Amino acid sequence: MCAEWSKSAWRSRPRVQMPDYPDAAALAAVESKLASYPPLVFAGEARKLKAQLAEVAAGRAFLLQGGDCAESFAEFSADNIRDTFKVMLQMAVVLTFGAKVPVVKVGRMAGQFAKPRSAPTEVVGGREMASYRGDIVNGYEGTDAARIPDPERMLQAYLQSAATLNLLRAFSQGGYADITRIHSWTLDFTAGQPGYEQYHKLANSISEALEFVGAAGVNPQNAETLHRVDFYTSHEALLLEYEEALCRIDSTTGVPVAGSGHMIWIGDRTRHPDGAHVEFARGVQNPIGLKCGPSISDSDLLKLIDKLNPKNEAGRLTLIARFGAGAVGEHLPRLIRAVEREGRSVVWSCDPMHGNTIKSATGYKTRPFDRVLREVREFFAVHAAEGTIPGGVHFEMTGKDVTECTGGVRAVTDENLADRYHTFCDPRLNAAQALELAFLVAEMLHQRLLAQRAAV
Repeated sequence: MCAEWSKSAWRSRPRVQMPDYPDAAALAAVESKLASYPPLVFAGEARKLKAQLAEVAAGRAFLLQGGDCAESFAEFSADNIRDTFKVMLQMAVVLTFGAKVPVVKVGRMAGQFAKPRSAPTEVVGGREMASYRGDIVNGYEGTDAARIPDPERMLQAYLQSAATLNLLRAFSQGGYADITRIHSWTLDFTAGQPGYEQYHKLANSISEALEFVGAAGVNPQNAETLHRVDFYTSHEALLLEYEEALCRIDSTTGVPVAGSGHMIWIGDRTRHPDGAHVEFARGVQNPIGLKCGPSISDSDLLKLIDKLNPKNEAGRLTLIARFGAGAVGEHLPRLIRAVEREGRSVVWSCDPMHGNTIKSATGYKTRPFDRVLREVREFFAVHAAEGTIPGGVHFEMTGKDVTECTGGVRAVTDENLADRYHTFCDPRLNAAQALELAFLVAEMLHQRLLAQRAAV
């Protein structure tokens, strides 16, 4: 993006939340090997996503971003990828129905391995040891040896990401996402479960509508948009050695592209305007996400926008608000006003997960569903008051039947958390909770649409 930028320039900037590898030669060898591998995504795909996000910024589309808090090597399977993809398809259909606009589907998948931590050490089994920083860095096992950063893990993360992308491309482009298969996207374990009646009712309505347009001659054989979907991948660009190794020069434009994922984002802990992570992200052409927590100032936000989107390109920058239920009204309006005052083009998205993490009475880290929903409602309310566009939502969720977040129509309680608490890091919405939230967001989008029509 900038003539003076190089993919290794971040190495001269302050770095945070990154591991110190004890074996420099082993790290260099892994970086060299990764640099010889094909990129995981391609510049044309990133540009297509940017164009679709420009539609989101204009209010003509809506962004759905979701997936694992942190992908793991142990849970990697085709079934898990398929089931999360199914839930994303279900959520997208529901949101499309409410908003009456296309939904841009972006998974937290095929690269979401590294995690920032609040402290360099943690207590495991009564012993203090180095914090687990995601499978791409070190092991989850509670031993000192497992917690030593190992660069070889980057190679396994790459191979898992490549396999994940291969399957996602097959699902999204090979007919699995055909809208006429809407009933087949239902997960086996959800059959007859509370909360799914509404989805089946909507699916029946869509099927009837498809029968009508099919009779009129519109079908998946002659309308590609019914047969396939665009599905993109994203992750936090935290481990910059990995990101640099997969950075490539786009042969079409001559502009660098992050080959690790279609969209990368900068976390709330690493968004220092002069830091290493911002320095790397500013030079690649991919769409960039920026997490905005309560501590971000108006001036720092504008500095970051200047660095990450100096040409004010629509679709380039997504601001992902994460304040916590009850705090949105205190922080979001001032940020929106600063952005609007300067005439900056951004996508506003809501991450209602990270600001609502608590410790349950039973000792598990969890996120109450009602607090997640409250933050989304506050996000929409602020945008309605400011006359701006609530462009998307960003959820940590899974297609598995986990019990990690409390609440929802199936009423996961504190006592239920131990039943299927599988996450290695942060609690995720299960399939039922994610779909329930999609319906509630769809209702907010529908009310916004009605208000817009009434104002005309």
